Amino acid sequence: MSASTTPSSRPAVTEREAREVAEAAREQHWRKPSFAKELFLGRFRLDLIHPHPVPEDEAAQRGEEFLAKLRDFVETKVDPALIEREARIPDEVIDGLKELGAFGMKIGTKYGGLGLTQVHYNKALALAGSASPAIGVLLSAHQSIGVPQPLKLFGTEEQRERFLPRCARTDISAFLLTEPDVGSDPARLATTAVPDGDEYVLDGVKLWTTNGVVADLLVVMARVPKSEGHRGGITAFVVETNSPGVTVENRNAFMGLRGIENGVTRFHQVRVPAANRVGEEGQGLKIALTTLNTGRLSLPASCVAAGKWCLKIAREWSAAREQWGKPVAHHEAVGSKISFIAATTFALEAVTDLASQMADEDRNDIRIEGALAKLYASEMAWTMADELVQIRGGRGFETAESLRARGERGVPAEQLLRDLRINRIFEGSTEIMHLLIAREAVDAHLSVAGDLIDPEKSLGDKAKAGANAGAFYAKWLPKLVAGPGQLPTSYAEFKHEVDLSGHLRYVERTSRKLARSTFYAMSRWQGRMESKQGFLGRIVDIGAELFAMSAACVRAEMLRSQGDHGREAYQLADVFCRQARIRIEELFTRLWTNTDDLDRKVVKGVLSGTYEWLERGIVDPSGDGPWIADATPGPSQKENVHRPIR
Repeated sequence: MSASTTPSSRPAVTEREAREVAEAAREQHWRKPSFAKELFLGRFRLDLIHPHPVPEDEAAQRGEEFLAKLRDFVETKVDPALIEREARIPDEVIDGLKELGAFGMKIGTKYGGLGLTQVHYNKALALAGSASPAIGVLLSAHQSIGVPQPLKLFGTEEQRERFLPRCARTDISAFLLTEPDVGSDPARLATTAVPDGDEYVLDGVKLWTTNGVVADLLVVMARVPKSEGHRGGITAFVVETNSPGVTVENRNAFMGLRGIENGVTRFHQVRVPAANRVGEEGQGLKIALTTLNTGRLSLPASCVAAGKWCLKIAREWSAAREQWGKPVAHHEAVGSKISFIAATTFALEAVTDLASQMADEDRNDIRIEGALAKLYASEMAWTMADELVQIRGGRGFETAESLRARGERGVPAEQLLRDLRINRIFEGSTEIMHLLIAREAVDAHLSVAGDLIDPEKSLGDKAKAGANAGAFYAKWLPKLVAGPGQLPTSYAEFKHEVDLSGHLRYVERTSRKLARSTFYAMSRWQGRMESKQGFLGRIVDIGAELFAMSAACVRAEMLRSQGDHGREAYQLADVFCRQARIRIEELFTRLWTNTDDLDRKVVKGVLSGTYEWLERGIVDPSGDGPWIADATPGPSQKENVHRPIR
């Protein structure tokens, strides 16, 4: 197929075809153990996370030395109020970060990077993001999902030697997957990469390209048409942003993260050398998903930083502000919020550090752990920020600039709320994360019984699946009846002045209950299980709480054994686990007592106009224009707002 071929229109994709594309992209096998996978199967493998893994001394020292330099830089060179006010990170700050080596934290020393562990990389992101969330996003998008990580995992040595030294010191990278009409359904990807000799020709439009406005290098996902000598499929490419035909058409503005350089990027007949293809044709989605397995851990790190800041402000403000003769912290209505923030911050740091250290050791498959960390942290951090705004009252709703103007401390609580809101959407929305984790959680069931509920399988296939399922469940189901969680002496090493052993016994028992509930649901709904998104979401949320409880207890014991605030850590873990158990019991109730069926009926009524009368009495300030912008391939009609920083 020649480069002059008109790019195909957006693929018409059925629901089944979309699922098949997503299924083909996921890792098909479990070559290493997974604590979270076992948890969903009713097997509490505490041995996989306890004793808590720790980084090697040399790696830890190198990481701490960099953190000290980074702290000095953000304290002396970064003006967060300026970034918020002008909606831009000053070029000199970005240049300073480059000189510091912050753009090469995750890049190996062989290629000019710092070679930090995932643990210290996350701590660095948390530190930088606490000064300005926009800086945290800049560094994370560059290294967690931009050019360095895909090349580290799937690139050739020639590609690594060519691009990684640039990414470590001078060049900024971005990751381009989303399109104006394509979000979490990549089967409909419309950007094409047409083979033409030793090159590919890219055509299409990408939306929400974080770092795209200032990026020098791009990882672009595009569809290669199937042809002679080309297997085709969604494929990853490294693209130079200054290539002819690349146009950054718009710098997008958002309710939060005002300093990020996020844009719309158009490709028109952009020639990319075949040597810039990452992996094989058709591997693009697998590369994207595998990259995100650890790339997602950068987001929980920013959430930990947010929790720590919420706790600091809540403590200082609630001690200074008096109501009815005593500090507001001593009023139970406020005190309970402070307790929630403290306990949850401890748990989020436990989850993030545990998953990060597991990623560093590479002994476990952490695809579920990483996804759970992203899901749980984004939801809990938003709640903590909302509670902080409530604790601050009217001052929480007032901007930091306004507070300063009238002589008070400029606390940007409302900004934090705005900045954190996107975490529940990007790198997989909460709803998509529920489905992604649920798919991995039930993988063992689908492996043995999937053909039973597949309407396109033959009777022979179903009979074979039935036999396999019978053998699997005959061994598995009896193990869900009893376990260590029913023995009062289990996990005694977690029993000290504060007793955490009971919480671990609860996790073990509840893990088995969760597995039984999942099995019952699969038996009840069979092929309709995938449409029960409310149920699956609650199953995943229970698993997330159990994972967080486990991580909190293991972290508390590690700190106790090291003599590092162990008594206080046990107290925080105990409070968190008690709060989590209340949430878990509510989720179990809602598995079977909910309004899911009624909700579906109301939705049909809303879409058909049955309730349109309810919308009367307002005006819509939205204005005119299409819901989704036209992304027809072709030459750009707009000014190129690409702004490389040199």
